[in-house]
Amino acid sequence: MSRIKEFPLPDLGEGLTEGEILSWLVKVGDTIELNQPIVEVETAKAAVEIPAKWGGVVARIFVEAGTTVEVGTPIIAIDTDPSAGPVPSFDGPVPSAESLAAVQIAPAEGAVEPGMAGSPAPAAGRTPVLVGYGPRTTTAKRRPRSGTPSAPSTSAAAPPPPPPPPAPVAPAAPVTNGRPAGPVLAKPPVRKLARDLGVDLASVSGTGPMGSVTRDDVQKAVANRQSAEVAAPSVTTGPAAAVFDASREQRIPIKGVRKLTAENMVASAFTAPHVTEFLTIDVTRSMKALEKLKARREFRDIRISPLLLVAKAVLLAVKRHPMVNSTWSGATNEIVVKEYVNLGIASATERGLIVPNIKDAGRLTLRELAEALNTLVQVARSGKTPPSDMSGGTLSITNVGVFGVDTGTPILPPGESAILAFGAIKPMPWVHKGKVKPRQVTTLALSFDHRIIDGELGSKFLRDVGDFLTDPEGALLSWS
Repeated sequence: MSRIKEFPLPDLGEGLTEGEILSWLVKVGDTIELNQPIVEVETAKAAVEIPAKWGGVVARIFVEAGTTVEVGTPIIAIDTDPSAGPVPSFDGPVPSAESLAAVQIAPAEGAVEPGMAGSPAPAAGRTPVLVGYGPRTTTAKRRPRSGTPSAPSTSAAAPPPPPPPPAPVAPAAPVTNGRPAGPVLAKPPVRKLARDLGVDLASVSGTGPMGSVTRDDVQKAVANRQSAEVAAPSVTTGPAAAVFDASREQRIPIKGVRKLTAENMVASAFTAPHVTEFLTIDVTRSMKALEKLKARREFRDIRISPLLLVAKAVLLAVKRHPMVNSTWSGATNEIVVKEYVNLGIASATERGLIVPNIKDAGRLTLRELAEALNTLVQVARSGKTPPSDMSGGTLSITNVGVFGVDTGTPILPPGESAILAFGAIKPMPWVHKGKVKPRQVTTLALSFDHRIIDGELGSKFLRDVGDFLTDPEGALLSWS
């Protein structure tokens, strides 16, 4: 069985055909474990960490950071049996058939490796090769069995292969948190949470049985990291200075998330006829309701914000007006109304604007919705949002108020029929019970696809969202 395996860039789903290597998390000579993150790749939707398909030693890295590669291109080679001794170098002349027998490219998902039961026979006249050397078109020759003299070759003698390098000496096992580095005990959901939040489990002190890492340990590590980032003095006093060339111009490549965002916005703006309506409301009672929630025992350990009540208002208004949660299908000439709500939350990241969504948000309790919003924001800020979280959205919210903006006219995400902009909450003079008083006021803006939602439906939906935020406690009691 081959011991050196080449790992190609996998299909990351949703029609993505390429990715940019942002950074390598390992280097040549490192010992890695199965499912250990080895490379960070930016696709058109997000930056994701790709785990190793095998454990072993990194034999070679084919692609440098900053390179864009197509799906299926080998990016790393892993020696899956380093204890078997040295292997032929990847550099130098074309390797012999003996050394080629030790190299194998990872088969595609679902494929069967040649030579195994049910697998196709290798093509005649072609032998496997190392990346960069091209195929050999001569007839493949079998390696003679030991003790059997080989037939004399009539072709010119190939130059002898270079001497193998000395076997690498394994470094002493490092110690992390008072224990030797190695597999960290943690349940799969905890590993996923740590991966989503960008937490290295090896750096977390486990408090579970046998020193295992728990969900609380991961969340505590995130909280400690955020506290350290706030306490640490900033090196710069503002955004990084732009680098201009001799013409005093800066050119920024359009790629990744920014490229996909631009394509989607152009497609949406010129496909769906947008209409935007505005509503200014008094949210003083909503702000008081938030303070009551924070004081309740079940909400004391979780961060909640006005966005939680806006999200709840949208979800309840959808139950009254299901047509708002639909999509226009030109291919089938249908309007597809969806019972589930995958609620998108527009998030600004260093790589551009993304809209991850909370799956089936309408079925969540208020506590579960708050947890989902917190997790979504934390993962988005870390740049680790997986592509699956940004697909399948049905209705979205964009919170422009966090930037001090009163409101805006948002553009629909492709495939959605409505998006709500939530503006800044400010104290303003307001007529309340016949008297002008200072009240907490905000402005909502609803953009919708006029092919599906007419002015009446859009106005009723926006009015219901506003009524909930004006008196959330009364709405929760009276709305079914």
